[in-house]
Amino acid sequence: MTESAVTYELHDRVALITIDDGKANAISHDIAADVQDALARAKSEAGAVVLAGRPGRFSAGFDLSVMTSSPEAARNLLQAGADLAIEIHEFPMPVVIASTGHALAMGAILLMSADVRIGAEGNFKIGLNEVAIGMPVPKFAVELARTSLSNAAFTAAVNHATVYDPAGAVIAGYLDQVVADDAVLASALAHAAELAERLDSDAFALTRRNCRSASLELIRSGLAADIATFVVKVPEA
Repeated sequence: MTESAVTYELHDRVALITIDDGKANAISHDIAADVQDALARAKSEAGAVVLAGRPGRFSAGFDLSVMTSSPEAARNLLQAGADLAIEIHEFPMPVVIASTGHALAMGAILLMSADVRIGAEGNFKIGLNEVAIGMPVPKFAVELARTSLSNAAFTAAVNHATVYDPAGAVIAGYLDQVVADDAVLASALAHAAELAERLDSDAFALTRRNCRSASLELIRSGLAADIATFVVKVPEA
């Protein structure tokens, strides 16, 4: 039996979900499903969630070996990624991301789905690089970008595939703050604990729906067409 790349720990009222595949933390079907399972567990026993990567890598995006294997495989994995981003975006408790390094493509989409994004200092790349590598940015990700990125950075970030360092990612809107790489996880856990302690859970969940129902309705109403029209340009051998 293959050991999961996703682990779950409960720190008082904070659920810590960590992705660590020992490599680039590429989002596969297994990782997406395991994070979904961990989020479901958190709903029953936590007051906030921290989603973290491995040192130097939050996530390099989708598993390209799957994305380039066939159009059907690419669309199926995109669906799994969209479902995960939607779950985080509408999650009924605060979600804080400890962006421990590079966060590209689907990794950046996960950043845009969360409440608070704390990044590590360092020579890391953060952004939606899809257009530069032969993938269109799917509409669900565009809508998440509208709610997360600054207006000034939107076109450069989404359509021009601009990739930022951590300081630039704060200005663009991918991150909320940057701390020393050895402090990012502790900072995220402390921030999540403060939110879990200070906020009323029922009021938070209702306000979450009030804030995000319009964007979620727009995402869901177009998701089937979004997935069906997604095409990956496979590089020639």
